[in-house]
Amino acid sequence: MDVKKVALLIGALVIAVVTAVMAKNMFTGAGAEQANAAPVVPLGPKVLVARKALPVGTIIDAESLAFQAWPKELVQNAYYTEGSADADMQKLIGTVVRNPVTAGQPLTRGALVGPGDRGFLAAALGPGMRAVTIPLDKETSGVGGFVFPGDRVDLVLTQDIVGGGEGPPLKVSETVVRNIRVLAIDQKIDGKTEDGKIEATKADTVTLEATPRIAEKIAVSQSMGKLSLALRSIADNAAELERAVASGEVRVPAGVSAAQERQMLLAVANRPADNNTTFVTGGDVSRFQRRSIPAKVGSDAPAAPAAAGTGSPGVPAGPTVRVARGNTVTVVPVGAR
Repeated sequence: MDVKKVALLIGALVIAVVTAVMAKNMFTGAGAEQANAAPVVPLGPKVLVARKALPVGTIIDAESLAFQAWPKELVQNAYYTEGSADADMQKLIGTVVRNPVTAGQPLTRGALVGPGDRGFLAAALGPGMRAVTIPLDKETSGVGGFVFPGDRVDLVLTQDIVGGGEGPPLKVSETVVRNIRVLAIDQKIDGKTEDGKIEATKADTVTLEATPRIAEKIAVSQSMGKLSLALRSIADNAAELERAVASGEVRVPAGVSAAQERQMLLAVANRPADNNTTFVTGGDVSRFQRRSIPAKVGSDAPAAPAAAGTGSPGVPAGPTVRVARGNTVTVVPVGAR
């Protein structure tokens, strides 16, 4: 092989190696210089941030907030800082979110409203909901005072239905509204005494969260009879939601995210319902009570014969049968023709 060609090849290899080493050192030095030039942001005091998204009307609990270190230059006076008197978690539990807060966002003092503050009840209401207050009979209100704000109850109406016929009125108890949220008991929204202890008291009034139509139905039911509360189990909402999904009452659109689907199902599970109501008559409880409304006896109905030994007409002795012909009801003793 020609000596000149060999020398040129060796020289080219040497130049290539030197160029590669210089390029590597240049890029490594630039990266190190850039990394060293990055500023270090000093962390300041811990501020109160939302651990999850808090929509308007959310009642703060122990799992909603947490303290987190925040950059010193970004800390504002409106933030709740750790150690300050107004950042006591025990005092913030039970407050309501007035403005929406995203997950990880610091809370400002204007975002929460306390039980004693003006506008608390309006902030606690969900979108499109109304607050309605009803009186309760302490003797028949149910659950012995162990219903607290935030619980969910069924509203039971008890009334006497008087017909136009003979006999006692029909006694009926009916569940008119299910899964309704309690907002306040006797103007108390936390169920605690002044020293922070939970107190179970029999209430005179209760404030409920209802849709506009259900609020109208509750207002009418107050004039019909006595209202009492039936406390619901926490597991009832999940069971009813599964039933609604299986029956097709709840439809989740295709393409929604898991978070959106969960939010939709949660809203459905927490809504009050006034359909599929149940009722019980006096005859379902005792054999000595009626099962139907007393029918009106026609003026042209023949009087029942006098019972032997009673001396009073229309009161037959022994078992009888009521025969209805249109609006006319006749009482016939068993065995009579």
